Amino acid sequence: MRTILRGFTRAAAVAMVVGGAFALAAPTSDAVEIVDLPGIDVVQIEGLIDPPNASLLLEAIDDAEARDSTLLVIQLDSGGALDVDVDALARRVAEADVPIVAWIGPAGSGARGAAAYIATHAHLLSMATNAKIGPSDRYPLDHTGDRLSVADRPTERLGADDAKAAGIADRVDASLRNLLTDLDGGTIETPAGPVELATVVVTEGDDGEPVRQLNQDLRFTKLAVTGQLLHTLDAPWVAYFLLVVGLSLIVFEFYAASVGTAAIVGGLALIGAFTGFSHLPVTVWGLALIVFGLFGLTVDLQAGGVGFWTGTGTLALIGGSITLYGGSARLDPPWWTIVIVVLGTVVFFVGGMSAMLRTRFSTPTVGREGMVGELGVAEVDIAPEGVVRVREALWKARVNRATPLRAGDALRVVSVEGLVLEVEPLEGAAKDYRERSKKHDG
Repeated sequence: MRTILRGFTRAAAVAMVVGGAFALAAPTSDAVEIVDLPGIDVVQIEGLIDPPNASLLLEAIDDAEARDSTLLVIQLDSGGALDVDVDALARRVAEADVPIVAWIGPAGSGARGAAAYIATHAHLLSMATNAKIGPSDRYPLDHTGDRLSVADRPTERLGADDAKAAGIADRVDASLRNLLTDLDGGTIETPAGPVELATVVVTEGDDGEPVRQLNQDLRFTKLAVTGQLLHTLDAPWVAYFLLVVGLSLIVFEFYAASVGTAAIVGGLALIGAFTGFSHLPVTVWGLALIVFGLFGLTVDLQAGGVGFWTGTGTLALIGGSITLYGGSARLDPPWWTIVIVVLGTVVFFVGGMSAMLRTRFSTPTVGREGMVGELGVAEVDIAPEGVVRVREALWKARVNRATPLRAGDALRVVSVEGLVLEVEPLEGAAKDYRERSKKHDG
């Protein structure tokens, strides 16, 4: 499936990091001139390490080496990797000439699976207070083979203090500011040799006390708008949601008999869904069940009621939602997402679309039986079902199979069954065998 096809930034975390950057560079009463040092780079990796995030990380390392930066900080909050070469990423981090510090932060962040595996390959690993790490796994989440080869450490979920006590994390730093200022005077071992860090200048504050602040520029890098959009589409629940919404809107537009906003939005939703599917381990049977489920709902929508196909379609939709993805179970959409999507889809078909069809294919209910004998015209070919125009209104209609109607043919209404008109051509109508039998008996 992936050979055929090929989440969201947390605002609070960004605000905290940006605020920390301003705090690091905030001037005191004695203005401090930043000395001509190469600067410190911070690359923000949030969410799954998918192709957009992997490219961002590799480019950040290349740029930091080209600038001969003092330090590169990988600010990490990730639940694993998706559709990337984890070993190649970990090796690039470990073999970089520029000192690399992985900081799992801010507080409450975490790194697990392949993200934890990559973090442990940095030259120095720091964790924010209340951050978590592990278990570590060198496979991406879309890996479908055996997962027996697990990284040596950590093999369980650990907090910052426990990870430091176990020798997994080198430091615990409450904030990015604390990390950068406390690294001053320290040494980091890199493949190019040990690097002694000088990151702080001490000045006198308003109260006469010494103030420590950065002595060089701090540069933040995160996904651009396009990269963020692609990264969001790679979120499994987003791609699943867009798939169901897109297909439902296409069905809606089909019954609306026009190409309007719903068709455009539905088409864009499907493009977004299959863009995400290009990096996700989509199962053929899961996708087929979702399509079949919507087909089942459409059958009862066409019949104008709720019956067998509504129940069958709902069950198929649930089954497809649960089995849509292979690989790790952590890729499956949360149960509450499935409940909302399935329930919303059923309500949309049974309630919203049925109401739309009643509005489109009906006239006021008063005097409907009086339409028997009315003349009309076929809007489309009817063999045996289609759409007719009677009293300047469109109706769903049915004709005897022996006497199909072509678009534009004149017709007469012979009976009304719910919202469906039984019609016949003005000439050459098939005679009901019961009518012939009565005449014969007479």
